Amino acid sequence: MAKSNATTKAKDAQTSGSASSIQPILNQQFDAPKPLQKYGTVSQRLPIGLDEKTRQQSVNQLNQLLADTMTLRDMYKKHHWQVVGPTFYQLHLLYDKHYEEQSTIVDTIAERIQILGGVAIAMAHDVAELTTIPRTPRDREEAPIQVSRLLEAHQIILKNCHEYAKQADEAGDDGTNDVVVSDVMRANELQVWFVSEHVVDTQLVRSE
Repeated sequence: MAKSNATTKAKDAQTSGSASSIQPILNQQFDAPKPLQKYGTVSQRLPIGLDEKTRQQSVNQLNQLLADTMTLRDMYKKHHWQVVGPTFYQLHLLYDKHYEEQSTIVDTIAERIQILGGVAIAMAHDVAELTTIPRTPRDREEAPIQVSRLLEAHQIILKNCHEYAKQADEAGDDGTNDVVVSDVMRANELQVWFVSEHVVDTQLVRSE
């Protein structure tokens, strides 16, 4: 009889344990422990042969590029939705293509920051605080104004690219130099070319 009671209790415990194990533990953010890593710091999680000072410099600069790139990416999506006029079809497609390309750059920059042991900026409110690109109004604007805003944003990013690539090279951070030049700079230069040609004042049918 005692054995039977013990067996029943064991089964009840297993059933109870099984039920509790699938119950989500909610609201843990309200009593959260210290974060795994503070923003603005670097940790030597990966042995990549770079000292802390070099990694910190690169992380700071890459987070600036990341914030500006996320802003430019979202500008392209805004203009993709709102573009009007005779060049609607061409710009509608071009803006969306550039949005996807900038999204890829965002991932590349963020991954480099994590490789360096840093914390990549992510949320919209943090991006808004950090970006150096002027805020775009909520209004719908003419296509030439959209293009001008995009070109200004590209120029800001490219100026930083030249500075950051040089500093990364001098510090011996070849990986960051490669990301800045090969991924960020070249893609932005190419996009500048495609976007700029839309505001050249040329005749459509007959030259003068």
